[in-house]
Amino acid sequence: MALTITRPQASEYPAYYHVYIDQLPEQGEVLDILEEQAKDLRQLLHNLDDTRAEEAYAEGKWSIKELFQHMLDSERIFAYRALCIARGEQASLPGFDENGYAENSNADNRKLTDMLEEYELVRKSNLYLFRSFTNEMLDNVGIANSKEITLRGIIHVIAAHERHHMNILKSRYLNA
Repeated sequence: MALTITRPQASEYPAYYHVYIDQLPEQGEVLDILEEQAKDLRQLLHNLDDTRAEEAYAEGKWSIKELFQHMLDSERIFAYRALCIARGEQASLPGFDENGYAENSNADNRKLTDMLEEYELVRKSNLYLFRSFTNEMLDNVGIANSKEITLRGIIHVIAAHERHHMNILKSRYLNA
């Protein structure tokens, strides 16, 4: 039976994710959204050279590469949380300091083409993982960053977090 991941109820994820989840369409399969995002991100960044990708839109803001690395790091962390929740983990999963991660990412010393390849592999791997879940697993509840979240919720957070940062890339960095 095909997996259908319906939009989570507001009670299925922490309140601070509402601003992200609200950016997703009301209708549509989240796995399809995740697939489309991979194509959209490649299209958005494929013409940038490394020098341009090391620029920030303002003093003290992350560079494009740092923002992109944040997206990669976050996806990996959220996917790990999804795996844990799917498997019934009862331990509280840690949060992370996004600024500390960015500061220690070495992103500006990486090639953007390598980062794009890595992103596509991470996303493809996560899609396989998510498709391995059952409809029953989607209701599993875990604790991440001291807050309850369902498996359904965390998968939507991945798509919503990326949508949020794609909008920032377009509006503040690339003026698209």
